Amino acid sequence: MKGIILAGGTGSRLFPSTLACSKQMLTVYDKPMIYYPLSILMLAGIREILIISTPRDIPGFKELFGDGKQLGLDISYKIQEQPKGLAEAFIIGEEFIGRDSVCMILGDNLFYGNSLSAAVQRAAKLTDGAVLFLYHVDNPSDYGVATIDSNGAVTEIEEKPINPKSRYAVTGLYFYDNDIVNIAKSVTPSKRGELEITSVNNEYIKRGKVRAEFLNRGNAWLDTGTHKTMLEASMFIQAIESRQGLYIACIEEIAFRQGFINKEQLIALGQKMKNSDYGQYLLRLAEGDGV
Repeated sequence: MKGIILAGGTGSRLFPSTLACSKQMLTVYDKPMIYYPLSILMLAGIREILIISTPRDIPGFKELFGDGKQLGLDISYKIQEQPKGLAEAFIIGEEFIGRDSVCMILGDNLFYGNSLSAAVQRAAKLTDGAVLFLYHVDNPSDYGVATIDSNGAVTEIEEKPINPKSRYAVTGLYFYDNDIVNIAKSVTPSKRGELEITSVNNEYIKRGKVRAEFLNRGNAWLDTGTHKTMLEASMFIQAIESRQGLYIACIEEIAFRQGFINKEQLIALGQKMKNSDYGQYLLRLAEGDGV
């Protein structure tokens, strides 16, 4: 299983903050936004990761992560010249995907929950079909909405329906088998000229190959599309981290606990940031000081 983070777009709803940088580089409480989706891929055990972004923003991500070896990862980069739809990521990433299954997560999606690690690890074992993560929302008309039958199976996905048939939104976390590349290539662009991820998902549904993972009440899926929701997400992260003294989406900690890096490598990462609370947390973690 390989992983793709789609971190493109203009971030126009966050202007002027994103006039000079990627939305996914903005800080959500104490770390760049892109740390959160990267952490989900790492929790799933995925180590080969492709970051897709704009020509302007790729250099910034390269400066932030490099080739990923310091985290025990193999990170590569591809450019999306224009935002032509989420499904285009699989065409751009065709060579990267090769013959493997792939997980794609959107670069502005934040997930939290104690059952999440087990769920993404299950999904990462996928060899046939697709796994979609669904979340119960109060405003389903703003999302792609899944129709669920009496057996809990997904029978249809409607994009931003006026009269939604359920309150289960399809989140920005998708797991697919290797058929995804050919399916993405076969998708007809929508009226807005984009290759819609909903069209891809409905093709898998048509084939009877979709499994749903329901994120229950113990999980959170946070929006970061506006300044207000970014602030709310930051406050959510701050409240949990301050209460527990444990960091959310700390990619260095995940790399260490997953066995991607050793204690000495963790200390080296902490030393580079020792003047920050984040760096001190890594050093305490390396010494086993109540973390």
